[in-house]
Amino acid sequence: MAATSTLTVRLPAELKAKLESLAATMDRPASWVVEKAVAEYLDVRNWQAAAIRAALAQAEAGDFASDTEVRAAFAKLIDAR
Repeated sequence: MAATSTLTVRLPAELKAKLESLAATMDRPASWVVEKAVAEYLDVRNWQAAAIRAALAQAEAGDFASDTEVRAAFAKLIDAR
């Protein structure tokens, strides 16, 4: 089993009620639901942060689409409608 640690958080009463309701529906402890939710949130946010860093590096390197490339991309989207 992986090492664990305790984290205390304050939640609005409505959010806590939703958490407890979902945990009961899933027949899981609230801590399990919170662990899964935090893990999923961090996965998404870390992916997003990495994508932003990569885009910033491209921008700093001057790697931009030309006007022609942008127009072609928009035309393709419009034609796909």
